[in-house]
Amino acid sequence: MWLAADGAAIRTLAWPAPEGPSRGSILFLPGRADFYEKYLETFEDWRSRGWHVSAADWRGQAGSGRLAADPAVGDIADFSIWVDDLAGLFAQWRAGAPGPHVVAGHSMGGHLVLRALAEGRIDPDAVVLCAPMLGFATPIPRVLQRLYARLMTRLGDPARAAWKASEKPGAREKTRAILLTHDERRYAGELWWKAQRPFLRLGPASWRWLRRASESFDRLDAPGVLEAVTCPVLLLATRRDALVSWRAIARAARRLPHVRLVAWGREARHEILRECDPVRDRALASMDEFLNREAPTPVPAPTPPPPASPQA
Repeated sequence: MWLAADGAAIRTLAWPAPEGPSRGSILFLPGRADFYEKYLETFEDWRSRGWHVSAADWRGQAGSGRLAADPAVGDIADFSIWVDDLAGLFAQWRAGAPGPHVVAGHSMGGHLVLRALAEGRIDPDAVVLCAPMLGFATPIPRVLQRLYARLMTRLGDPARAAWKASEKPGAREKTRAILLTHDERRYAGELWWKAQRPFLRLGPASWRWLRRASESFDRLDAPGVLEAVTCPVLLLATRRDALVSWRAIARAARRLPHVRLVAWGREARHEILRECDPVRDRALASMDEFLNREAPTPVPAPTPPPPASPQA
């Protein structure tokens, strides 16, 4: 457990160190209602490539406690709390991890990584964002989303659930898999972890979470914010994402000055790193190519020759 500045306990993971030469270090942040156990396969893939891998659960979910009276509801007073947590965790991680330093985030984790980067709270050598939550996949305009969420937080308990089940309003738990991945085996792995560790379970978000998410989207959408990001960014996304907005991701790719966008069609759902092998293999290969170019392993300085022995 890592203690945040206010004493909150955040569950973290340090995956076993790679064998052989170090390639650098990756800090991974999962999405909303996510937990790092779902990505152990990916962590091992990165380790096999020489990376030191660390991860953390966000405050209020998985092994990092809860913030609502109802433990099934995901809540947060403001997304800036998570940005503060990431800034503190990053500073400590960077100080003890071999470089180059890469931060990767999935979905909500990708949003928070990009926001921390844009606000100058973290300074990695490169960033990888997988299906980042830069907007919701809905035909409802952003302004109406924000107004409705604001109204609902005022009409009742802002920490109450905004929908009944699954990952989005109107979706059923039975059909949840079709929002996330085509790979039945990897989806079953998530259910296995939840059965083994019930504390990992988290249900719908609160109305307050929806309101704060919309406000956080607006912060990144403000003119000049993404344009000022100089860190190299790799965006992995699918045009058919049913949870996060493809249009918002494509718009961010046009605004970021140092970015590479890799996109899929109907062959990929939201959890690209937990998709079927052809999709997942391409994602890992894209990341390898990007990091080899943008965050190469430093070349060690040559060892100076020993001093010449005195002549007889």
